[in-house]
Amino acid sequence: GVLDFAGGTVVHMSAGFAALAGAMFLGRRKVHGQPHQPANIPFVLLGTGMLWFGWFGFNSGSALAANETAVLAFITTNTASAAAMMTWVLFDAVCGRRPSALGASIGAVVGLVAVTPAAGYITVGASIAIGIVASLVSNYAVYWKSKRSTLDDTLDVFPCHGMGGIVGMIMTAVFAQQGGLLTGETKLFYNHLLALLIVGLYSFGGSYVLYKLTDAVITMRVRAEQEEEGLDLSQHGETIGAHG
Repeated sequence: GVLDFAGGTVVHMSAGFAALAGAMFLGRRKVHGQPHQPANIPFVLLGTGMLWFGWFGFNSGSALAANETAVLAFITTNTASAAAMMTWVLFDAVCGRRPSALGASIGAVVGLVAVTPAAGYITVGASIAIGIVASLVSNYAVYWKSKRSTLDDTLDVFPCHGMGGIVGMIMTAVFAQQGGLLTGETKLFYNHLLALLIVGLYSFGGSYVLYKLTDAVITMRVRAEQEEEGLDLSQHGETIGAHG
């Protein structure tokens, strides 16, 4: 009884809860909270472009045919991502933060995440609304986590993929052209809320158990001196920047 066109619930939301469990299990790094700069902004933009392009493949491809549903999924995927990207940048500006290429990239990915479960079930206008809402929710979650939370989620997997997936799942039940909340039906919406609870508990709980079992076999957290040196050097003997 749940609509998930291309895997938003089983991929992105599940990944978000698994990441949350991992961050809580491992605990904070000693350098948590210290400011750091992205290593290479052009590479971030290149990666975002590759993701955006590749997303058309599995969203449109989930129609399993070259038909009007595939075309609809293609268009909604693009508009949701564009709307989320613009919303992230503008919301940063409204909040007094500097709009950035990194923020635009994060916003674009959040839009892609949120529209994934809905892509073939909604209108183009609804995809814009999903992108906007997901971007606002994830943006707030990212900055709340960094300012008020002790959670050490380096890549903001839960605030972006987890919260983006949650928003996408709920908004799918709101905007679906057949059975959506805006059509006057409520069964699909309640099914999605129940699935949100089940998937969240299963993914978080199952992941936490797996972390515990893995840690019992091989310690997952590096030693204090290795963390101090940095994982690039201590684990791989190389670093992205100059040293020495």
